[in-house]
Amino acid sequence: MGAHRVRAALLSFGLALLSGAPAGAVERTVEPNTLVPTGASRYVAGAFPDRIVATPAEDAARGFAVAWRSGAGIESPWLEIVVAGDSPDMGVPRRIRAQTRALTAENGPAHHHRADVDGLRPGTLYAYRVQGEDAWSPWMQLRTAGLPGEPLELLYFGDTQNKNASLTTRVVREATRHAPRASLVLYAGDLVSGGDGDDDNEWGEWFDATDALSGWTLTAPAPGNHEYFEEFEDTPRERRVLGRHWPLQFALPGNGIGGGDAPTTYWFDHQGVRVAVLDGTSALDLGSAARQARWLDAVLASNPGRWSIVVVHQPFFSPRDGRENSALREHLLPVLRARNVDLVLQGHDHTYGRRGLDEASRAPVFVVSVAGAKQYRLSDEARATMSPVGEDTQWFQVIRIADGRLRYEARTATGRLYDAFDLVDAGPGPKRVEERTEGRIAPRDCAREATLKGRRDRCWE
Repeated sequence: MGAHRVRAALLSFGLALLSGAPAGAVERTVEPNTLVPTGASRYVAGAFPDRIVATPAEDAARGFAVAWRSGAGIESPWLEIVVAGDSPDMGVPRRIRAQTRALTAENGPAHHHRADVDGLRPGTLYAYRVQGEDAWSPWMQLRTAGLPGEPLELLYFGDTQNKNASLTTRVVREATRHAPRASLVLYAGDLVSGGDGDDDNEWGEWFDATDALSGWTLTAPAPGNHEYFEEFEDTPRERRVLGRHWPLQFALPGNGIGGGDAPTTYWFDHQGVRVAVLDGTSALDLGSAARQARWLDAVLASNPGRWSIVVVHQPFFSPRDGRENSALREHLLPVLRARNVDLVLQGHDHTYGRRGLDEASRAPVFVVSVAGAKQYRLSDEARATMSPVGEDTQWFQVIRIADGRLRYEARTATGRLYDAFDLVDAGPGPKRVEERTEGRIAPRDCAREATLKGRRDRCWE
């Protein structure tokens, strides 16, 4: 390097030090919500099947369903399934005809397909593939749930919502490193951000971000408020309406309060755990809280196992200022208490917070978490009533159940341990909470006064 270039480099470095910016730093700007450039057509449906996601049947040991998308040139394609084997010759597969529904979004027309697979064996690894227009997906492998009492590993993600391809992808990939045997993935809702009519790119990026899990591991999402949109916004006729993607992209059990057409509440049994998924938006904004409470009470009353998990988007106890989800506490909280629910997994408030119900050493345990890029700030009340709490962090949760013990871990996007506890099954009644503090990193708080857009009520956009 010539002397003049060395002097220029040193001068640049010195100026950077004086300004407080690292040498070579670029000015940061607000990142767009998707990586798709304006006018680009990244997610047009085509001949090859995409957006493949497997979801549990009511009895996840003996069945599952698969949803996928293709271009509009095929209706009622096939799913093929066979017991997975070590040879490329796995035998003659069973064929199941899919049901097809059309959807035209901003990326044009597409056909969404659903195939329900039943009659399977518990704890068995199956290989399956789905058909597009004269094209098939790769063979994917998925293991059915085992029998009650067998060790279980699952993953949980709070809101993904924003910048999925850019920033959610790393969280999902890191999670798979820490839970390589996960047979179930739970999501807290707000999977994407956009309203109906401008969110197909976001859904495409969500499936890209979760590709390591969606087709290979049973996936159970809760709907969030961003899965709804405001119809007739800013008029006297304004109302919440479920977005058109939700009922087509997830082949969910039809055993919730609304039946099977567009399920936003449902339940299933997975290896000794009854999982009940609630629709917090419907409960708070559409007046269904009492109806959901009656449904949930019946679902939990008939639970044949000792473990139960409830997933809902909006928290029962909000860690953010100004949010009081009173209808959840009025109608649904008594059911959680009466039916000895073990764990309540929530999102919506884009921070981290954990608390118990009445006593810190007894279940249920309420957790709020966020996997995506949008970050809020904690309220003073949350800091006083929840422990641990955290800001400015993307998290994922690993849950393992074996030998009468549920082991919970919350880890950051880089895999560091942030929170951990055990729920111990000591007999009838609620489980006992045992804290695990070894290896946890220090509490994380937001050090920024404002976001890049200048918002002081958030930590990151």
